[in-house]
Amino acid sequence: MTNKISSSDNLSNAVSATDDNASRTPNLTRRALVGGGVGLATAGALASGLQAATLPAGASQVPTTPAGRPMPYAIRPMPEDRRFGYAIVGLGKYALNQILPGFAGCQHSRIEALVSGNAEKAKIVAAEYGVDPRKIYDYSNFDKIAKDPKIDAVYIILPNSLHAEFAIRAFKAGKHVMCEKPMATSVADCQRMIDAAKAANKKLMIGYRCHYDPMNRAAVKLIRENQLGKLGMVTTDNSDVMDQNDPAQQWRLRRELAGGGSLMDIGIYGLNGTRYLLGEEPIEVRAYTYSDPNDERFVEVEDRIIWQMRFRSGALSHGASSYSTTTTSRFSVQGDKAVLLMDPATGYYQNLISVQTPGHANQSMMPQFIMPANNQFSAQLDHLAEAVINNKPVRSPGEEGMQDVRLIQAIYEAARTGRPVNTDWGYVRQGGY
Repeated sequence: MTNKISSSDNLSNAVSATDDNASRTPNLTRRALVGGGVGLATAGALASGLQAATLPAGASQVPTTPAGRPMPYAIRPMPEDRRFGYAIVGLGKYALNQILPGFAGCQHSRIEALVSGNAEKAKIVAAEYGVDPRKIYDYSNFDKIAKDPKIDAVYIILPNSLHAEFAIRAFKAGKHVMCEKPMATSVADCQRMIDAAKAANKKLMIGYRCHYDPMNRAAVKLIRENQLGKLGMVTTDNSDVMDQNDPAQQWRLRRELAGGGSLMDIGIYGLNGTRYLLGEEPIEVRAYTYSDPNDERFVEVEDRIIWQMRFRSGALSHGASSYSTTTTSRFSVQGDKAVLLMDPATGYYQNLISVQTPGHANQSMMPQFIMPANNQFSAQLDHLAEAVINNKPVRSPGEEGMQDVRLIQAIYEAARTGRPVNTDWGYVRQGGY
């Protein structure tokens, strides 16, 4: 038996249906790329010659309140103005290397303002992106955005425990909100954010970038078209080696800021991915966790965790995440006709999907952050703009974010007690998947 790799009509059609600019490029993986590689830093290196982040002299603690952090990496400029104005709240590694460059591929969105606790960093970023220096805010005067009608929305890219505070403040200022995942560190905070959005009559969208990634959308399309047959098993793996010396990562090791460890940060991709791939909600979870007691990184949060979910259809899933094993981002969906493999599944730059049947493999991939196809980042930014402009629901609303946080808490309970936890609380999926 030989395995062929070819261009499947079904797979190609699914991909082309999600993005007209599909092209083939070499394969890359997830957080190994997050550190500003793949030409991003070199393509946009600042004239001032910024270096990788280091902690300020004498600093030994990660702040538990909003505070300016070091400039993590270089950035590149946005070429032109757009009409839907965002204020970017937090100028860390993800904001500088993924979100801000993503505006270059937007059709409707522009950077209107910056919010940071590091004034010097904000000035440099503002100069690179043509942001009026008068539109630089810090965390204490953030609420003054209410007076600027050109700020339509804020994008909150802060440690998890700060999401609710700044979302609620933004709604009170009359702005729409894009908030990074996980939505918050508690179900109660998620509900407060949803209630504040409704009270302000503004949209709340969670930054589930994979919902806007053409490869993930193609995978969902193939499944919905019954290309795999009856679904039986889903397996997800998301891992990375946590570097406690990287200022951009340090807060993730503090429970007060992160709310949890690898599950909250990268395991959520598998949790959310299982839900949108299967198109249904789990009714029971089981889990087990392990952290090396001699590893100082995991005093407060978990390192490795595995969880199983059972679904009413009979499908079963196995998820795993880790902060101490090499970078992995891999999904597998098994049906009675074929197997869908996604490796990498949730990369920042490029993802790869293949459909395998006995003796045959159909494979496709697409650029994720190779100009001009900034597919998932610019698509996500524009989605909120389009939803506001057209008064349509967003694909990844607050209810979706709250469901994941509630499931994460159930998984932690199952790991703590060693017993299965019922999750059949009647949630009906929201959004576009």
